[in-house]
Amino acid sequence: MKKNNVLIVLALAITAGGVITGCDSKRQPGKIYMPDMAYSRALETYALLNDTVFTDNPANPGHEIFYNRKPVDGTIPVGELFPYTLPNDSNGYKLSAEVKNPLPPLNKKDMDEAGRLFNINCAVCHGAGGTANGPLSTKIGAIANLTTPPYVAMADGTMFHSINYGKNNMGSYASQLSRKQRWMIVQYIRTLQPKPESTSGATPAKTDSTAAVKKA
Repeated sequence: MKKNNVLIVLALAITAGGVITGCDSKRQPGKIYMPDMAYSRALETYALLNDTVFTDNPANPGHEIFYNRKPVDGTIPVGELFPYTLPNDSNGYKLSAEVKNPLPPLNKKDMDEAGRLFNINCAVCHGAGGTANGPLSTKIGAIANLTTPPYVAMADGTMFHSINYGKNNMGSYASQLSRKQRWMIVQYIRTLQPKPESTSGATPAKTDSTAAVKKA
């Protein structure tokens, strides 16, 4: 019985101690068991690093932690497509024609988003309809009319390659658009282009079946 009383008194003492130390002042926060868990030490993107703890020099002979704010080599962000590995040279440009668009046909919602991205990033030069009549077209010159036969016939991969690395007067948009967004824009550009003519399903010309009989 005495043992139970001792345990009860001990439990009450621990509880009272926790209340007292956790609420010792209305102006100060209470004591925290694991402050690092409650308040994470977030690192702002452009904040200066504490040079006594971190270094961005891999050759630093000190004992600092190497951290350069860049993603780990070989990692891919969640939701991002696999890297585009063709080089930015003439051979890479040629091989890009063999690269297929990895995205399925866009639904209306995604196509609307692709159109929004096109109007923000591309229409300023190419125009909303892709006909090279954007606000900057007269100032820059040599803007591609995406509705003309060379671009209608251009492979999706080659069009992506140009958006990825830039081409002629157009700079790279790899930093402004994710890989998925760049492929989405390629699909949107196809909606601006005239459909290529196909003769495979052409209806044969009608002939007078009685002409031969009459002639005979």
